[in-house]
Amino acid sequence: MNANARALLSLDEALARLEAGAARHAMRQTESVSTFDALGRVLAAEVLSALDVPPEDNSAMDGYALHAAAVPAAGAVLPVSQRIPAGMPGQPLQQGTAARIFTGGQVPAGADAIVMQEHCEPLPGDGLGSVRVSVIPQHGQWIRRRGEDVRLGSAVLHRGARLTPQALGLAASVGAALLPVVRRPRVALFSTGDELMMPGEPLRPGAIYNSNRYTLRGLLQGAGCVVNDLGIVPDRLDATRRALREAAAANDLIVTSGGVSVGEEDHLKPAAQAEGRLEHWQIAIKPGKPLAFGEIHRADGTAALLLGLPGNPVSSFVTYLLCVSTVLRVLQGAPAALPAGLAMRADFEWPRPDRRREFLRVQVNASGGLDLFPNQSSGVLTSVVWADGLVDNPPGQAIGRGDTVKYLPLPELIAA
Repeated sequence: MNANARALLSLDEALARLEAGAARHAMRQTESVSTFDALGRVLAAEVLSALDVPPEDNSAMDGYALHAAAVPAAGAVLPVSQRIPAGMPGQPLQQGTAARIFTGGQVPAGADAIVMQEHCEPLPGDGLGSVRVSVIPQHGQWIRRRGEDVRLGSAVLHRGARLTPQALGLAASVGAALLPVVRRPRVALFSTGDELMMPGEPLRPGAIYNSNRYTLRGLLQGAGCVVNDLGIVPDRLDATRRALREAAAANDLIVTSGGVSVGEEDHLKPAAQAEGRLEHWQIAIKPGKPLAFGEIHRADGTAALLLGLPGNPVSSFVTYLLCVSTVLRVLQGAPAALPAGLAMRADFEWPRPDRRREFLRVQVNASGGLDLFPNQSSGVLTSVVWADGLVDNPPGQAIGRGDTVKYLPLPELIAA
């Protein structure tokens, strides 16, 4: 390994430093929000069940509740003594009778089995008539027991969990109308580069449209952040310093794109060093080698975190998924780890790997393997629109057709 390679920071070491730095800035402010409005928020405390779920034994089927011993043989006929819809508790079951019951109905005292209606034949008669049972019931069949899902007082959701739709349903099922959550992270976003223009403006020679602003803003909003978009900052040291000060004043985190290389027009590094400090600069991944991470000081002695992403659109996208997402999770008290990934078959060849850890854009094909986007350049934004995941390829690892690789689904990375 040459000296330049040794100077690069491994991704694992970079993520460990990001986690440690973000932990020092972890947000302590919490709020209570309606369970209806808590999607995507991070829990600030455990959610304890206020009841058993289900609260009483109930029927898993439409059918008849009975005592199994009352049906010693298939074809036995029992009078129907009552009708029990869901939400209406029944009376204790009269000996030698059956109760017509519907899914979710409370099992009456004295019944120890449910026979589904497909195995029963209603017969006319006085009152509710009778029923012929065509099978021999087993004790406990088709009964959902009290507390079999959740017990009173047990923790159903844990601090640091990001609230999914199914988590909200679980919270509602135990009676939680309000949930304690960490306040939303406030994130300032800006891009640097005199070559950048906004869509809708006539594109002058040498200029490009600012795609990173849209991609990063969307990712941050999807992560539940309050985004303060500061636009495009000119390629000047004084302008960059001024933007950093403004961003630090009212935000927890500053995310920038561009200006993190070592050229004469890349001002983020000296500006950040003048307004605060930088902890590290380059990581051994492809795409996404340059990365700025540090703090921007405020007048009151506190600081906002800074993450400066590379300007190439795929590099910016990938380093957001790996690095910014990690910082946002730690700030909110959520687990820092990236998704574990899946072992999948490569239906492509990658004979000339980089010495850096690579994140290759791939798509699951109809046969369950992975296809590779043909152009893996860090400037080809179409690759991340086409892809449904990334292959996490170790440094120097060639890939042959049929090899097992580590696949990271993009939806999991984006939602993490």
